Amino acid sequence: MRMSARTSAALLAAGGLLLAGCASGAPSERPAAQAETRAEKPADDRPVVLTTFTVLADIAQNVAGEDLAVASITKVGAEIHGYEPTPRDIARAAEAELILDNGLGLEAWFAQFVAQLDVPHVVVSDGIEPLEITADADAGKPNPHAWMSPRVVQQYVDVIAEAFGELDPAHADDYRARATAYQAELQGVADELTAALAPLPESQRALVSCEGAFSYLARDAGLTEQYIWPVNAEQQATPRQIAETIEFVRDNDVPAVFCESTVSDAPMQQVVRATDAVYGGTLYVDSLSEPDGPVPTYLDLIRHDADTIAAALTGARR
Repeated sequence: MRMSARTSAALLAAGGLLLAGCASGAPSERPAAQAETRAEKPADDRPVVLTTFTVLADIAQNVAGEDLAVASITKVGAEIHGYEPTPRDIARAAEAELILDNGLGLEAWFAQFVAQLDVPHVVVSDGIEPLEITADADAGKPNPHAWMSPRVVQQYVDVIAEAFGELDPAHADDYRARATAYQAELQGVADELTAALAPLPESQRALVSCEGAFSYLARDAGLTEQYIWPVNAEQQATPRQIAETIEFVRDNDVPAVFCESTVSDAPMQQVVRATDAVYGGTLYVDSLSEPDGPVPTYLDLIRHDADTIAAALTGARR
């Protein structure tokens, strides 16, 4: 069997994670959003590349073309920050040739996941200048949601193309060509984002969301960002955080507020009830949708979010 040493390491790592889960009182059943990974081994002999979440898988697929088999460890709809890998995830990862992760503290579970695997991994955010979180205990830490800027993703693509070229030198020129073409598409979406939000008057240029996931998008679009909690963890929606958000919305006459697809919008609905703002819609950050859903690709995700934000803040969807 190929990579038997990797498989042995995977089984040891899986056992370690299961024991850790038992010791911490972890539940025996996981939420549906954290069900089995889609990272199936292909029937052909293409090198297997795994990514930590679906958005990154789509970005990588645009560079890989048909030369690599790209899959996401987490499935559509999964909340990436607190994901708990299964033994099956680890066994599959042991058979991969490369794992791509976002870095910047996004995948809190990732270090333990790869600790006992003999599989190279590449951090796609290497080399970018991260924005810092400015709130609460997370202040000073890098905001991990750098992919919410298409301009930053152009840098991700450079890192991915180089990694793929090293993995599969025979197709290095193809990866570079696809990367260049995709970067042009990313630039087009970045321009669309700026154009969609440009008409907003100064008084409406505020983006209020559940999580502080939009710092990079807000920077690109010239929006002021406000959020309930800085990094996904719904249990951190404290009364103080909700009260501060309500105060911001009232003081700035914010017309609409938003929440992300992977968390409950209940805390933001409290803000809506306490202010004159309306709920502007669901935004996508950490996960794509199913193919027949609203955001089956990363480019669709950015377009959807920009259109939803612009329409709600200008009153077009009220």
